Amino acid sequence: MSDVAMPSAAAGTAPLTAKDFATDQEVRWCPGCGDYSILKQVQTILPQTGIPREDIMIISGIGCSSRFPYYMNTYGMHSIHGRATAIASGLKATRPELSVWVVTGDGDSLSIGGNHTIHLLRRNFDINILLFNNQIYGLTKGQYSPTSEENKVTKSTPMGSIDHPFNPLALAMGADASFVARSMDRDPKHLQQMLLRSHAHHGSSFLEIYQNCNIFNDAAFEIFTEKGTKADEVLFLEQGQPLLYGTTKDKGIILDGYKPKLVNLSDGYTGSDLWIHDERDFFKAQMLVRFFDDPHTEGHFPRPMGVFYETDRSTYEDALNLQLEEILSTKGKGNLDKLLEGKETWIIE
Repeated sequence: MSDVAMPSAAAGTAPLTAKDFATDQEVRWCPGCGDYSILKQVQTILPQTGIPREDIMIISGIGCSSRFPYYMNTYGMHSIHGRATAIASGLKATRPELSVWVVTGDGDSLSIGGNHTIHLLRRNFDINILLFNNQIYGLTKGQYSPTSEENKVTKSTPMGSIDHPFNPLALAMGADASFVARSMDRDPKHLQQMLLRSHAHHGSSFLEIYQNCNIFNDAAFEIFTEKGTKADEVLFLEQGQPLLYGTTKDKGIILDGYKPKLVNLSDGYTGSDLWIHDERDFFKAQMLVRFFDDPHTEGHFPRPMGVFYETDRSTYEDALNLQLEEILSTKGKGNLDKLLEGKETWIIE
């Protein structure tokens, strides 16, 4: 994505709408799947970016989420298992002017594709990663995934999973991702905000999206999405604002030294006493991504949603092009035949 604003539409044509980004393909996900909502929100926000459809590329791997390119009226590629991030990296390196989106799942990008995911993040390509997390393998009919909780009973773990799950955002922070955020399929307004923030970031954006698989892992995130529990279980992060939550915003979080602590404003605490969110604070972000305990246990922390961390650093493609320009300016354009000939010769007697 270029830093230069692009026109909303070509001269003399009407601005694009969400319908312009929908294809004539039948959307084939299970009825009630959270992917429908995510698709709708992506189609809704893309016209706001002002990027022509021909300059947008959506790349997916293998999984339910990976059908995404078929339903987007842009360029796209349904690639192979776990390699969407690698293919997207190559594309961005050679065509840096394109807006590249990777649509992937927790199994696709954190299992067979885990290596490619972390290297894209550390290299900081200007690519948007949308990780649909339903804590299950849906396409292959309900096996446990890298984000499934311990003791999860599935077709592949009939006695309960003994694996410790990945925390996707902690993994992204460990790989030095320059933008880390989380949203959910059942909060369209918030998801649109996070998609736009991801797009606006110059560098690798990692957006985890809680996505309900109503066939093989229904209600995995119900406590965070249902009206009766959402206010007390979700902490919406806002830049420069105190960490407040609860139905009446009567609960908050303070830092007791270096340790987060839950407090109630009825006990005499005020907003000025609370932890103030700063998206640029790497160390506090490291703590926030660890608010990840079992939501059904007493005294647990609410699950944060929003932008955890954002920083500015050079992207891989910017550094690559700068390096190429410097070489061309000092050595000129190369000659492939001479390169293949090499500089050394030898005689075999």
